[in-house]
Amino acid sequence: MKDPKLVVQAAPFLQQGLTTPQAMLDVFYALIPITIASIWFFGISVLLVLLASIAGAVLTEWLFSSNKASLWDGSAVLTGLLLGLTLPPALPLWMAFIGGVVSIGLGKMVWGGLGNNLFNPALLGRAFLLANFPNAMTTWTSGPTGLFNLYPSNFAIPFMQVDAVSSATPLGLMKFQQQDTPLLDLMIGNTAGSFGETCGLLIILGGLYLILRRSIDWRIPTAILSTVIIFTSLLFMLDSTRYPDPLFAVFSGGLLLGTFFMATDPVTSPLTPKGAWLFGIGIGIIVVLIRVFGGFPEGVMYAILLMNATVPLIERYTQPRAFGRGGAHD
Repeated sequence: MKDPKLVVQAAPFLQQGLTTPQAMLDVFYALIPITIASIWFFGISVLLVLLASIAGAVLTEWLFSSNKASLWDGSAVLTGLLLGLTLPPALPLWMAFIGGVVSIGLGKMVWGGLGNNLFNPALLGRAFLLANFPNAMTTWTSGPTGLFNLYPSNFAIPFMQVDAVSSATPLGLMKFQQQDTPLLDLMIGNTAGSFGETCGLLIILGGLYLILRRSIDWRIPTAILSTVIIFTSLLFMLDSTRYPDPLFAVFSGGLLLGTFFMATDPVTSPLTPKGAWLFGIGIGIIVVLIRVFGGFPEGVMYAILLMNATVPLIERYTQPRAFGRGGAHD
């Protein structure tokens, strides 16, 4: 007689209720306040740049994906949104569109699709734009004169010279002019820079939401921020007139956005606990080295991409020992 309560099935026996679309929705929810604040500070041009980068990502996914159902998991839209939040507000729309195409095409499809890519797709798209259009990608503005005013450079003709009035970012002012920026401006987003990385408080709240939802590994942001704070504190104590204080280092540039939304990508970050700590510490060290001793004022993008390349090696040497296995004498 069969026991109706006895179910025989193959492993795995424990299933996690979190699915890919649900994980994407959590990130979308966390980014909504950041996106609204970006539109408030930089104007409606933000929405146009975001739509252009999302359109490039979704179109590329649709053209090259063998499984059209993958469009509905939200990964392409999220990639385009994250890329858009790392771009300058006055960037021409056609550049944002190309960035979305590269993010999905070179950052995801050539690796075999979702779950197979080695590098963060959004950051790969941004790196492509920075390498090919450095002037446009480093033209920073502090916001238009009104919410509904547009930047003329958004509608520049493709591959023509872009004219725009540029202002320095807080990191640029500190690195090249030793000029500090008020902490309150950094926290609320009233500074020049990529429009999704200026409002530090909202980014932290979004990151905490993802941690509470267990959508990201808390070890990675903890390791990154702790490493940056420790090293910048040592440098600040060494020479406070030359090096920024730890709070400035945390709230300036793209550190917070990269920490909570880029470095924690489960596909391109280690899955082992020890690996997550090593990954985060490596990112923090590289960020400080580039910011302080490198030729660029910012280094978050390069730090994450470089550490993405080390993930297979990190996971290889941080795999937990299988149950029942002993030491070298076994």
